[in-house]
Amino acid sequence: MASGTDRRQRNVTVTVRLTADERARLEELSSRAGYAAGAFMRAAAFGEAGPRAQRRPPADHVAIRKLLGELGRVGNNINQIARAVNADQAVNVPELREALSAYLELRDAIFVALGMEPSGDYQGRKQGRA
Repeated sequence: MASGTDRRQRNVTVTVRLTADERARLEELSSRAGYAAGAFMRAAAFGEAGPRAQRRPPADHVAIRKLLGELGRVGNNINQIARAVNADQAVNVPELREALSAYLELRDAIFVALGMEPSGDYQGRKQGRA
């Protein structure tokens, strides 16, 4: 039985030299189009990406950068709460719930920025049923 590699129709490689800036631009354009770099280049050259090219949802890079900043803030809050717990200090439960809620909102926003559906787990906790 032939392996997946043996059955591949695309067995010819074309090498293209790019600068680091050109490579970054290629990755940005292909990401916006929702394709891997190779499929994007086939689409640009031939008008179609090919029968097995899988579209990926385009990522909103600006939103992701903002979310990473917010994630750092929430992480810092959670770290301070963990430090208090480890020092046997009383834990502020409303503060802990607020940090968890902020984390869950950020998680869902990251899914949206990546063009994906937010995962269904922890939804009950987010709605205050924890």
